[in-house]
Amino acid sequence: MDSATLSARARKLGSVLEPLAGQVYFSPECHSNYVELGFDPSPSQSKGVALPDGAAYFTSRGSVLGQVPGEVVAAAFAVFNPDVVIPSVALGWSRTDAATIGRARDDGGIAQLVRLLGEAPEGLGRVNDLLGRAIEPLRPEGRPLYAGLRSLSIPDSPIGAMWRMGDMLREYRGDSHIAAWTSAGVNAAEISLLTELYWGLPLRSYSRTRAWTDADFDAATESLRGRDLIDADGLTTRGREARELIETVTDAQMAGVIAAIGDDLEDLFEILEPWGFAVRAGFGYPLSGPHDRAERAARA
Repeated sequence: MDSATLSARARKLGSVLEPLAGQVYFSPECHSNYVELGFDPSPSQSKGVALPDGAAYFTSRGSVLGQVPGEVVAAAFAVFNPDVVIPSVALGWSRTDAATIGRARDDGGIAQLVRLLGEAPEGLGRVNDLLGRAIEPLRPEGRPLYAGLRSLSIPDSPIGAMWRMGDMLREYRGDSHIAAWTSAGVNAAEISLLTELYWGLPLRSYSRTRAWTDADFDAATESLRGRDLIDADGLTTRGREARELIETVTDAQMAGVIAAIGDDLEDLFEILEPWGFAVRAGFGYPLSGPHDRAERAARA
């Protein structure tokens, strides 16, 4: 398989899985579960989608690593400002423990999928067979969030199993992406800026959700300009090539997944894509997300 085909397939897989796996961060059922554990409720909505409380987000997603300090969570998530992550995790562990919030995360994520898709959407058995094939060859080395999910049991319900395997693939790609951009010699604030320009977003817009300060952005911008990766108009030719290479290297790390699914990949897309539309239509996930832009970039 040539590189362009692999990239297109890997990015499409990420795109169709994203609203089904990532919905856990916007699930009202999750937010309610976290409130019962002492966390703050969803602080706001974006076009009808309930956004996560910061401490609950860092603690719940990080719970797959065990009850680790905030420094470890910041390292695993990689793109967030540690100055925000570390106290958020400390606050989270003062309210609950990893196993408890992990169960609250599982229960809430699965409950939202059941509410929006039903307990057994058509094709679920076929999807689980294919996702099972996809995760079977994956290794944990250098992939902490994937490894954390891998250490957990697969939920008993078929729709819960689908969500867990989708989340595993999501985190596996995310861990792979971190390896790609760190080895390319950029830091977290820099990859945040490069990525939003790569997606066609204004500079310092989406990247602000990662809690970087203006001083951090100023330093990152100066560094990127000094390396001829960005200029006053956005990405330079060199910068676009460098950012695309990071994505291509990430795609290459998904080769085992794509090969394991094989000729059945289009069948998987055909079943999953309408489910993602349904989750978005039910305000379980934002109407568009980063994987959509990444996939479009692969086709450009």
